[in-house]
Amino acid sequence: MNISSAVVLLTCVAYVVSQDSSYTSKYDNIDIDRILGNDRILTSYIKCMLDQGSCTPEGRELKKTLPDALKRACDKCNPKQKEVAEKVVRHLTQKRPKDWDKLVKKYDPQGMYRKKFEEFRQQAEKNGKLNV
Repeated sequence: MNISSAVVLLTCVAYVVSQDSSYTSKYDNIDIDRILGNDRILTSYIKCMLDQGSCTPEGRELKKTLPDALKRACDKCNPKQKEVAEKVVRHLTQKRPKDWDKLVKKYDPQGMYRKKFEEFRQQAEKNGKLNV
């Protein structure tokens, strides 16, 4: 392997590793309050997540990312993504518990991530960001 091939290979590896270190921030500026405040839009996202309806590009990204975020307790989430996650959890558990239960059943049927989620929720409560 010559030097230029090694440089190209290392560049590719570095790119893949950097992409694996966090989730895309492409949708970080989405107006989550507008979504949570509009039952029609929120229902559409929930149906997307439950494979019961079509998905927007944002919904597809969330659906793709959610299993890994649950598995890793959102450790690859940036601060904005954690803030949005806290807000969504608070809203769903308080205002739409039946939908919350359906999502939990789909994405954590064996309860594998509940402990991590509870730790995440307790930390958010401790920081004053979540009032569940």
